[in-house]
Amino acid sequence: MASSHSSSPVPQSNSSDAFFKKEMDATKHFRPVQSLPDVCPKEPTGNAGDLSNLCDSPSLVVDQQRWTIYHSKVNLPAALNDPRLAKRESDFFTKTWGVDFVDTEVTPSFYLPQITKEHFALYQQEIAPREKVHERCKNICTPKDTFDRTLLHTHDKSRTDLEQVPKIFMKPDFALEDSLTFNTVLPWSHFSTAGGKGNRDAASSKLLQEKLSHYLDIVEVNIAHQISLRSEAFFHAMTSQHELQDYLRKTSQAVKLLREKISKIDKVMCEGSLRVLRLSLTRNNCIKAYNKLKLMATVHQTQPTVQLLLSTSEFVGALDLIATTQEVLQQELQGIHSFRHLGSQLCELEKLIDKMMIAEFSTYARNDLNRPLEDDCQILEEERLVSLVFGLLKQRKLNFYEIYGDEMINTAKNIIKQCVVNTVSQIEEIDTEVVVKLADQMRMMNFPQWFDLLKDIFSKFTIFLKRIKATLNTIRSVVFLVLDKNQKNRDLEDTLQKNSAKESSVDTEVAYLTHEGMFISDAFGEGELPAGAADTTSQRNTSPNSEPCSSDSVSEPECTTDSSSSKEQTSSSVTPGGVEMMIGEDMKLTDLELVRLANNIQELLYNASDICHDRSVKFLMARAKDGFLEKLNSNEFVTLSRLMEGFIVDTEQICGRKSMSLRGALQSQANRFVNRFHEERKTKLSLLLDNERWKQAEVPAEFQDLVDSVSDGRISLPEKKPAATEERKPAEFLIVEGQKYATVGTVLLLIRIILEYCQCVDNIPSIATDMLTRLSDLLKYFNSKSCQLVLGAGALQVVGLKTITTKNLALSSRCLQLIVHYIPIIRAHFEARLQPKQFSMLRHFDHITKDYHDHIAEISAKLVAIMDSLFDKLLSKYEVKAPVPSACFRNICKQMAKMHEAIYDLLPEEQTQMLFLRINASYKLHLKRQLAHLNVVNDGGPLNGLVTSDVAFYTGNLQALKGLNNLDLNMAEIWEKR
Repeated sequence: MASSHSSSPVPQSNSSDAFFKKEMDATKHFRPVQSLPDVCPKEPTGNAGDLSNLCDSPSLVVDQQRWTIYHSKVNLPAALNDPRLAKRESDFFTKTWGVDFVDTEVTPSFYLPQITKEHFALYQQEIAPREKVHERCKNICTPKDTFDRTLLHTHDKSRTDLEQVPKIFMKPDFALEDSLTFNTVLPWSHFSTAGGKGNRDAASSKLLQEKLSHYLDIVEVNIAHQISLRSEAFFHAMTSQHELQDYLRKTSQAVKLLREKISKIDKVMCEGSLRVLRLSLTRNNCIKAYNKLKLMATVHQTQPTVQLLLSTSEFVGALDLIATTQEVLQQELQGIHSFRHLGSQLCELEKLIDKMMIAEFSTYARNDLNRPLEDDCQILEEERLVSLVFGLLKQRKLNFYEIYGDEMINTAKNIIKQCVVNTVSQIEEIDTEVVVKLADQMRMMNFPQWFDLLKDIFSKFTIFLKRIKATLNTIRSVVFLVLDKNQKNRDLEDTLQKNSAKESSVDTEVAYLTHEGMFISDAFGEGELPAGAADTTSQRNTSPNSEPCSSDSVSEPECTTDSSSSKEQTSSSVTPGGVEMMIGEDMKLTDLELVRLANNIQELLYNASDICHDRSVKFLMARAKDGFLEKLNSNEFVTLSRLMEGFIVDTEQICGRKSMSLRGALQSQANRFVNRFHEERKTKLSLLLDNERWKQAEVPAEFQDLVDSVSDGRISLPEKKPAATEERKPAEFLIVEGQKYATVGTVLLLIRIILEYCQCVDNIPSIATDMLTRLSDLLKYFNSKSCQLVLGAGALQVVGLKTITTKNLALSSRCLQLIVHYIPIIRAHFEARLQPKQFSMLRHFDHITKDYHDHIAEISAKLVAIMDSLFDKLLSKYEVKAPVPSACFRNICKQMAKMHEAIYDLLPEEQTQMLFLRINASYKLHLKRQLAHLNVVNDGGPLNGLVTSDVAFYTGNLQALKGLNNLDLNMAEIWEKR
């Protein structure tokens, strides 16, 4: 339409399309857009510019924005059928928009290419071979069978003819008796003759008659056609009808004759036998009625029997009787009006038995746990316990063990309370009228009294746990007994399923007949009866009035009045207590439930151990509130620790699992003990060092024995010997593995303290790591403190020594060497008592050993430095002149002799020789420097001779000292090499 001309030109695209090579000029190809008039003007004149003659209605062009095709709201037919037009113009477009529109040439769109015949050339080339193949195949293929086409044409023609017949004639319920149907087929309007319209009505009637005749002809033609198609079958049926009538007549006569014979046979042979069978069935019904009445009488006695069983606490028997009666009511006596309320009464009675069993079990648990602990009997009334457990399992009361657990907690509290009361009543120093609370009374006990009380509590708890274990083992054995019975039942079912199909079917039928109360002889011959079934039949026939307790257990529940029997087939077992129980098959507990119950019972034993440990911890904490446990000495704490360790081990052996509460409390108290133990000994060592004058001390015999015991591989404090053996005099030196050690008194006591640490680890293995850390701290403290006092000259102010002599230094070095000797032994002792993952802590001993060796080396360096300063002072004034030996060398030899005298008895000979070799090296260095200063050379001159004489004097005096005669002094090094 014109809207395409009013669109603005589109700029050329940058595409490489062949149709967009040349830019289009909008002014050249498009006319200016003209304003359009209203869609429906009054008097169109064909002049597009004459807008004044249009209708006076609001103009879309004038009043609003520029008109577009989207403002058009009149459809095309409405515009073409405008009633206001005087005449129809030749064209819609010319009548609306004028003649200019017709003459306007439509410009081709430059968006669309010009399609020519060449565009289809490729397609024609591809499709031509296919078209030839198609034509050739069409000529080869033969047309369909002409006969089929004829049949199809005939069928279609018949179908078309039948469709001319109205559908009302084809309805299966078509009946002219129906007024509506009649009026529809024959309308009365065709038979009316009133009003002078007779001729026309007659024509209508005739037309209707012809139409119905035509319908009849169509139907007859179709029927004839169908008959012609089935003519052969029709004529065959007609010819066979006479033969069929003959057959029916002969059959009727044969049936009549057979009926007469059967009537005679019935009178002669069957009536008597049927009468016998009828009487037999009546007899069976009478027997069933008798058995039913007897069963009702038995069921009527159920409630009194249950009351009798409950009076003797036979819960299992009562439950079995109730279960049997409930099953009989549902199967055998269902619908009996007189027993309509018995089922609900038995359910209420069963709930009452549940409450009675729980109360009975609670009473049993209380009596079992609160009986005197001196009683040797492990299990109280084992048969009663087993019966209760079986009853609770039968009723699926699987949480009964929680009652036992609650009772254990109360009993554990009472045990501690009773032990405290008994102990306090035996101590006269405690006035119970003044001190009312048991905790305060307990805190007034001294350690021996409190220790005896704790030992009594632990022994009572041990007996308590043993009783709990015996009781819980009995309960678990019952659970496992039921579990084993379930397994046997499954095995039996698997075995029965493997039997042959014939035996299974016969057994099932016999069991069914027996269960229903019928005589097996009614279904089988006497010779075909199984042995068991024949016995049952003869027993019933011979003694119908006796109380049956045979295989028909459902109909005779009085057989279940015994507590150890049930309505079904049972198996007897013997519990650990020797009680023979009958486990019924109606105890429907799954293996998962039984295993979970057994695990919970085992967990209850673990809880019992935890309860005893928790109560013991509270007892310890109550006594430790005033710092009582921290004030214990080593022996007392070790005794307490051993007692607690023994109780922990006993509970672990009884219950089979570790309880950490008491062990944790012991560890906590042990840590406090270690802290106090370490602080006491560190303070003691500090006081000893502050008062040590660093003089050689005599070694008492007990310290020598202590050292000898360590040499024998026993790191422990020796026992005190009788007074007669302690008259040995003290020794001057401490002999350790054949070596003499001159020590001070502080080191002797330090060795004893170290052994106390080691022995404490033996007594309390749980504190090995803490003791190792504390001992390392103690050794480091001794090393640093001794260094500060001796090398640092701290003893001058602390003790009041005038000076630190070489003897003090040598004695300090020897004491350090003694400690270093014992560090590997201590390390091995701790290593044997640590866990492999704790071996990293042993590195502390390596660090301590290094520190001690560094300290010893510093002392040796200090001794050398003392002589070095002396050599520097004396040799700096040395002059080579007569007399020989010079005063300088005599003074040096004198000082060397004093040094040797001071250290020879303290240090071993090897260390003395090494020390003097270092001193001699210092001496040679200073002498060489002085000779170089004096320009004295080794030229054999007079000065050289004087120096040689002095050196010979020095060498002779030094080698004359004890232990230095073989010392290689190498005095030739004093001369400068040229």
